[in-house]
Amino acid sequence: MVKNLRKFHRQVAPFLFLPLLLTAVTGVGYRIGRSWFNLPSDAAEFFLVLHEGRFLGQPLVPIYVLWIGLSLLAMLVTGWVMVSQRKPLIALPKKDWRSVHRFVAPIALLPLGVSAITGIAYRLGKAWFNLPPEQTSFLLRLHQGTYLGSSLRPFYVLLVGSGLVGLLITGIQLTPLFRKRKVPAPPGS
Repeated sequence: MVKNLRKFHRQVAPFLFLPLLLTAVTGVGYRIGRSWFNLPSDAAEFFLVLHEGRFLGQPLVPIYVLWIGLSLLAMLVTGWVMVSQRKPLIALPKKDWRSVHRFVAPIALLPLGVSAITGIAYRLGKAWFNLPPEQTSFLLRLHQGTYLGSSLRPFYVLLVGSGLVGLLITGIQLTPLFRKRKVPAPPGS
């Protein structure tokens, strides 16, 4: 089972790299820009257009958010299963992309999971289920880490976003796109 999950994880990840990277960078850019740099509303709105997929048109926004969120959750779940099923290392681990990926993953797992679930629930609750603003604003507060207060919220968003970017960059190095292929020895050598 773990072998199939690893294969799924490796084959799907490259297709999610750019959309997840765009989502992470624009989410962090929006929050850091608004909190620390007084980003003008027009520029902040541009970040949100990219973050939520509004460039696809308003009817597709919930579908885009659902796809991005479920994709992230699928990567988190398959990654967690692989990490929890692996055999303990006897020797010191190598300092390579895989070891960095395995180090960052457990740290980022819970915040990324919460962010994905609350982002999906916020957008779908608003667009498809017509939830009242009190309920959707609660989901948005969870998504952005507002419960930590205005001074810690940007740090939370930065942690979540950089965790995702770190996992994306280290993870893409492990896919067939970037893995070094063994070159067969020439015949007769």
